[in-house]
Amino acid sequence: EILEMITVWAALEGMAAPLASVDGLSEEIAALRRLHESFHTSPVIRSHIGEYSDANIRFHQAIVRMSKCRLIEQITDGLFLHVRAMRHRAIFEADRVERSLVDHMAIIEALEARDGVKTERVVVDHPLRLRDHVARHVELD
Repeated sequence: EILEMITVWAALEGMAAPLASVDGLSEEIAALRRLHESFHTSPVIRSHIGEYSDANIRFHQAIVRMSKCRLIEQITDGLFLHVRAMRHRAIFEADRVERSLVDHMAIIEALEARDGVKTERVVVDHPLRLRDHVARHVELD
């Protein structure tokens, strides 16, 4: 069920991403960059991993909000409630924090370029990597 939730999240955020690249305000994209930079530049990110995990969810919620599609926002908010604990747990493992930061920068750059196709691709790939990680490394039973 968790793997399916992550898959649906990827699909919904992937639908929101091209809309966000067109309809997102420059100020909203700049706020994403600031949120990202507040953690990317932190030399002690692992000691603030709980804060990063929460900021990570806010990052994804912001992308969906930028799409201006309220139904996608409502559905993904519900999914994030269920997926939050798994994301928090998985973010501690392997290189998930570093990978997440790289992915988030790619998302920001695609949004800044207003490239809907690229934004969709990087937004979908990001949670699908989490799904693959969870499937391989997390005991779900």
